[in-house]
Amino acid sequence: MALHLRGTLLPHGTVRDLWILGDRITFERPSVEAETVADGGFLLPGLVDVHTHPGSPSEDEPRWDPEAFGEQIAAHRDAGTTALRFPGLLGEIPPGLRDAPDAPRMITAGRWLAWAGLSRNADFHLVTDDLVAAAVAEAKAHDGWCKLMGDWDFEADPVPYDLLRAVTDAVHAAGGRVAAHCQSARGVLNAARAGVDSIEHGMAMPEECVELMAAHGTSYVPTLTAFARRAPQIIDNPRGRLWHEGHDVMIRRVREAHDAGVTVLAGTDSAPFGNVATEVGHLIAAGLPADVAVGAASWTAREFLGLPGLTEGGLADVTVYDADPRREPAVLRHPRRIVLRGRVLRR
Repeated sequence: MALHLRGTLLPHGTVRDLWILGDRITFERPSVEAETVADGGFLLPGLVDVHTHPGSPSEDEPRWDPEAFGEQIAAHRDAGTTALRFPGLLGEIPPGLRDAPDAPRMITAGRWLAWAGLSRNADFHLVTDDLVAAAVAEAKAHDGWCKLMGDWDFEADPVPYDLLRAVTDAVHAAGGRVAAHCQSARGVLNAARAGVDSIEHGMAMPEECVELMAAHGTSYVPTLTAFARRAPQIIDNPRGRLWHEGHDVMIRRVREAHDAGVTVLAGTDSAPFGNVATEVGHLIAAGLPADVAVGAASWTAREFLGLPGLTEGGLADVTVYDADPRREPAVLRHPRRIVLRGRVLRR
């Protein structure tokens, strides 16, 4: 049996009927019987969190736990988040879970790659002497993405620009993409100059990075939710003040990046999982137009990841809301219907 939905399709804002056959969307009425699961409301391409790290029972003691991973991606799904990008996982997705009919679509980037000259003091880093070869290998093994630590300590030297550029060129030549963790001004600048595909966090981002990102087509994933949650815990000392200054600059750059033509995307980074609606709120507070902020967690993010939205032949991931989230973003917390992989998960 097919599924039938009618409502206002976003982002275009037109009222249409659509049908779901298997895991695909069509706008042509099928010859088979169809069950109407939504009549009215606003139909959104399923939500996306482009930066999340499920799989550890505790942030204080990072370790891979398949059971925690399953619970945390279920929390994403239950909030209407139908696709996830993992720029860094502590282990491999358990067999069978990746393609489970009720599991969000998953895009992996392997481990957090850390050049040996940068870091040996974080348990979750995969330290390597040959960053170029390791990055290419991770991208080939993990959905075309690799995750680099562009820096680590606020006051230490980041990965040198020449090395970061060599990594980026090699991964691009292999058909992959690079996500770069950056939390220092020099680290962000090197990543922007190197032309990585996404800058994650971007604390203390120098102003010149905005135009560099626009020129290279680099996307920005600020993960404001994680930083806002941690801000009250940061001690008022020289290092803490450096953290807060970097956070304040990062917030300012969100609107500047958008105005320059940079794609800004929604990612939450860490617990609580299933919280991308909060990230949308932070993006709006940082100055992003509401429709752009919603798109950062939906149609824009899906395009970035190569996941078709509400188009003919698109993937059957749809969330239905009673109000227009572009005008009432808080409604993202309350989906009326969730359709994932062509199955209704919330009726």
